[in-house]
Amino acid sequence: MSSLTAFVSPASPFARKVRVTILEAGLADRVTLRNVATTALNSDPELVAANPLGRIPALLRGDGPLVCDSPVICRYLDSLAGTNLYPAERIWEVLSLEALVDGLLDSAVLMVYEHKLRPGEMVFAPWVEAQWQKVDRTLSEIETGWAEAMAQPLDGAQIALGCALGYLDFRHGDRDWRAGRPALAAWYETFAARPSMQATVPA
Repeated sequence: MSSLTAFVSPASPFARKVRVTILEAGLADRVTLRNVATTALNSDPELVAANPLGRIPALLRGDGPLVCDSPVICRYLDSLAGTNLYPAERIWEVLSLEALVDGLLDSAVLMVYEHKLRPGEMVFAPWVEAQWQKVDRTLSEIETGWAEAMAQPLDGAQIALGCALGYLDFRHGDRDWRAGRPALAAWYETFAARPSMQATVPA
């Protein structure tokens, strides 16, 4: 049985997707979590040695090449465990929702980077607001157009969505993403109570 090492960070929503998937797939005893502190301006050397992009999450395998990018890692882990988080009969629905959520997360993370990595006088407020509009539009689309997908058995897209909403609470709580989205808020309240989510609350 090959060894697996996942490079993660407690604050990263993309890494949280992988951490939740590990728990939901019953793979906690097979994957070693390596927490790293890394930014776009100061990449962790050990992470760079594993992943030349210097990005988390990244999964090292003992019997094959690096697996990188959270949706790819999650599908690999699901395939390894046979948990059917990407069911063939709903694969395009699951992948499409996961892609929407990952795009939302890209914008939410870029907003944080704009404030954390730039000097205050260089922060471009209109660009930050444009990123939030992408988040806001996507949340509204999920609220009105994806209720059936959210009601399905656990899948990879739902894990992505749960981690994204948790990140919005963590980094953008003042934006009140729940306003006007009662279905999404109710879904998240239930989903966030899952043991895998409780065990991976960002810090």
